[in-house]
Amino acid sequence: MYNVTGVPMNVSRIYRLLRLVTLLQSEQSYTADQLAEDLQISRRTLFRDLNALELAHIPYYYDPAGKTYRISRHFFLPPVNLTLGEALALLVLASRLTDQAGVPLLSAGAQAAAKLESLLPEAIRRHVGSVMGHLSLQLGPMARHEGAEALFEQIAAAVARRNVCRVTYESFLERKTLRLEVHPLRLVFVQRAWYLLAWSVRDRAVRTYKLIRIRKLAVRAETFPPGREAELEKHFGLAWSMIPEGKLHKVHLHFEPKVAGNVAEVRWHATQRVEWNDDKSIEFHVKVDGLNEILWWILGYGDQVKVISPKALARNVTRIAEAVAAKYKYSN
Repeated sequence: MYNVTGVPMNVSRIYRLLRLVTLLQSEQSYTADQLAEDLQISRRTLFRDLNALELAHIPYYYDPAGKTYRISRHFFLPPVNLTLGEALALLVLASRLTDQAGVPLLSAGAQAAAKLESLLPEAIRRHVGSVMGHLSLQLGPMARHEGAEALFEQIAAAVARRNVCRVTYESFLERKTLRLEVHPLRLVFVQRAWYLLAWSVRDRAVRTYKLIRIRKLAVRAETFPPGREAELEKHFGLAWSMIPEGKLHKVHLHFEPKVAGNVAEVRWHATQRVEWNDDKSIEFHVKVDGLNEILWWILGYGDQVKVISPKALARNVTRIAEAVAAKYKYSN
């Protein structure tokens, strides 16, 4: 057995170091003399042991007032007792997340689950292993996040500290590179990618920025005051997905029997209401902020859906459908 410096470490010292960690993480604070006495070692040996903990990245704290030492009770996570179902759910999810290498938080979640798996009791590990071969979890396509881990951590820290940021952003909407000052408020994962919700100083409003389109980030020491949280909570509002457009629309769609069941069994939106017809078709009602996002969802159902209202949405579907049809017209 070797210590962190590569020097052989005997069993008695390993036991002593574990005992030292236990004492330092207890409710009681200990002076150097008390620790040395409890461990039956000299003060000089105690300080060598404390140095070994520091080299192993186990931070201890010294209180000058009381001349005591301790480790935060939260440094080590307490043991987690997972049921069979909880262990199974965790490992099935983790096995799928391993395919998302580079996606901030998701790849780290898979690594954490692998560590937890090694701590499961043998009986549970065997049972879970026998079941996992017969289960699979298919997530939707994910955006590519290569190299975004460091950026994610920087922004997460800026959100926590309320640091003002300067960003260089490739805007698909404006078709140009923007250089903006923003107040980062929250990181959110929506459908297949990470987004930053931030107050835009230029626009004087909360805006959504796709993480992988942020080309440069400069976190400033300057902080912004709290108070935008209320605006943040209503940012998505009744948008179909995540981009509100500032105008509410009552949408009525008719779905044919072929797809009606699949549509009705999914909770697409908080306001949706479904009415079944005798022929197994459905009338789908929803109130949404903006029509652009729901437009592309409707087009995905092809000729199995008809827009009843509003007329503006029906015209947009017609325009796109005619443009698609025109692409497939061949001259004789």
